This record gives sequence, C-alpha cells and structure tokens, in this order.
Amino acid sequence: MARTRPSGARWVSVAQALIARELVEHLGVPTRRAAELLGLAPSAVSQYVRGRRRDRSMTEIGGRPDVTAIAHRAAAALSEVPRGSDPGTRTVLQAAAEISELFEGPGASAAGNAPSVDRAVLRQLRERVAAEQGAVTSCMHLAQKARDELTRAIFRQIASDSLRHAEIVASLAIYLEAGTSHSLASGIARSDIENLIRQEHEAEGEGGAGLRVGLGGVMKLLAQSMADDEAKHERLLEGLLAEGFPG
Repeated sequence: MARTRPSGARWVSVAQALIARELVEHLGVPTRRAAELLGLAPSAVSQYVRGRRRDRSMTEIGGRPDVTAIAHRAAAALSEVPRGSDPGTRTVLQAAAEISELFEGPGASAAGNAPSVDRAVLRQLRERVAAEQGAVTSCMHLAQKARDELTRAIFRQIASDSLRHAEIVASLAIYLEAGTSHSLASGIARSDIENLIRQEHEAEGEGGAGLRVGLGGVMKLLAQSMADDEAKHERLLEGLLAEGFPG
C-alpha cells in the first residue's frame, strides 16, 4: 500500500520541523530563539530537532535535497529577522506551500515512476547541496561578526548565491530522477527575453560603469560584483535564446 503524503495543515508541520532543524543544527540559532521565530514553544522545537515529532513520511520528505533547500532558505531568512518582530508565519507558510507543490503539483509524482538513473550522480548532487548549505552557514556567521554594513553585504551576497546554487542543484536532481536530462523554456517567448536584455542594458548604462570610479576596498568589490552580475545575466539570457527554445 502506498504511503499517504501530508496534506493541508500537515504541510505546515513538515515545514516547521524542517526549518527548526535548519535553524538549530545548521545555522546555530539557540532553541529558544528558533521557537520565537517559528511561533512555537521551545519544547516543540527541541522535539522537532531530536526527531520525536517527525513521523516516517516527514523523515522521507525531509531527505529530499530540493525540500532541504527550501527549508534552509526559509531558515536563513528567519535568522535575519530582528528580535521583537512577529513570528515568521508568512515565511513558514510559503515554505510549506513550496514543499507541498513538489509532491502535489503538476508532474510531482513523476519521480516516483522514474526510470533508472545514475545514483552516483544524484549522490554528488546531494553532496553539492550540502556543501552549498555549509557555505551559507559560514557566511551568515561571518556576516554576524562583521562590524560594518558593507562587509556584511559581501558575506550576505555570497550566502544568497550559495542558497540559489543549492536550489538549482536540487531542481536538477528532480529532473534527473524523473528521467529528464534536457529541457526547454516554457510559458515565455523569445520576445520576452529580448525585451529583458534591452532593459538590462539600459539599467547597466545608467551609472553602471561610473559607479566604480573613485571607490576602493570593500566598496570597490561590491561595485565590481554588480558589474559581474550584469555580465552573468547577459550570458544567461543570450544562452536562453540560443538553447532554451525549440529549433
């Protein structure tokens, strides 16, 4: 008999459990603080971390790299919430919705009927997700140690990039598990990409190069990182035109 997946409010419990574990075990947030961020009792967070409130289905769901990436991103966002703010209910609900869509959305069951794939490749992808998440933890720690906003911005940018990399790798794993190794863009037209390229060029032209003039140290690094991002965006969009559409 096939095991039933959580539904409705149960997805929220799954998200709370996984985010609690990420906050405490991977981001080093104290249990009491994690409870405040999640709007839970400290005892509930402790039980989630120890696994006492996670049944078998929750454990299986949490073992997927794409689910772990969602939970880690939500935990990183919550860890930045100032003390005294409202619990991160919206962040938890968003994570719950994203996790449920992986299992209940269109094509979510494809992985269950997937053809055989190279398990070594999938293992490498999972290890990459874990490595990126480790980088996020280190960067968040260094951002907290930094004493000025510009230095913190550097580590936060690296953390953000690492989170995005983890999500990309997790998404690749989903497609590979479903037997797909080649995909095309959907829901957009070539004209959409061409318009976006023009907008990117306009944005870069409005003070982009001049922004770096006269800057030094950390300020120069941040300005250069913006220019590097713009160049990367152009490569991605040009590549999407070349590779992402039929023909």
